[in-house]
Amino acid sequence: MDSLRLALVQMRPGEAPDANLEQALDQIELAAEQGAQVVCLPELFLAPYPCQQEDPSRFDLAEPIPGPSSEALAKAAARHEVVLVASLFERRAPGVYHNTALTFDEAGRQVGMYRKMHIPDDPLYFEKFYFTPGDLGFKATQTRHGCLGTMVCWDQWFPEAARLAATDGAELLLYPTAIGWQFDEGAEEDRAQHDAWETIQRGHAIANGVFVAAVNRVGREDRIRFWGQSFVADPRGRVIARASSTEPELLIAQCDLALVEQTRRQWPFLRDRRIDAYRDLTRRIRD
Repeated sequence: MDSLRLALVQMRPGEAPDANLEQALDQIELAAEQGAQVVCLPELFLAPYPCQQEDPSRFDLAEPIPGPSSEALAKAAARHEVVLVASLFERRAPGVYHNTALTFDEAGRQVGMYRKMHIPDDPLYFEKFYFTPGDLGFKATQTRHGCLGTMVCWDQWFPEAARLAATDGAELLLYPTAIGWQFDEGAEEDRAQHDAWETIQRGHAIANGVFVAAVNRVGREDRIRFWGQSFVADPRGRVIARASSTEPELLIAQCDLALVEQTRRQWPFLRDRRIDAYRDLTRRIRD
């Protein structure tokens, strides 16, 4: 593939999972009508973000894979002949839950599964209470419309994760996301936090010579103000599409995959890595 048409579905989930699923299915259909070949939904889109409190009853939101939601998403991918990436609250076994992103091909087959590896534990982001860390590593999934490296939200801050997905063949890194401001610290701090989030992902694009896309939710949920602004960056780190900061939006971007090869020839960072000198990266910190 020389090019892929990417759709990011920026959402404001309501309280009813069935209604959120219908909204997502409608947006997948609309994306396909606009020529999208790859569609990505935001993190845990079936419900309001569940991790602002440590509440055992919220485990009831989880479901097995395969399960009702994954089956509905698979059918949508097949019906509209799109590659679909969707984030679900997975019930793997009694007491074992994951934050999981699935990739379906244009025939509706599940061709990829990623379980969130980096699990935050911050005020209002109490994910360690809910999610077992992933055990599938950082992999790329070859599809008809390009090679995709899928991770989830907190993973987007870690250059090691992006690097491993890129060296496994990814041309596009996709990050289903739920991120916003949990404190009212003023406009300057808000800008600094958002700028850091976008900047580090643009850095992943540059360092690895890949496209990067993050798809967020938007609007206030309890104490978090989700900042939206889903975006796509090209292999030179240029933002080629960005969504609203206040409203749901279907964001469409054309990704010229030839830029991956072109950029890596001009900026051969992967070629010049000293992989023989990086063994200390497996240490948490130098003692």
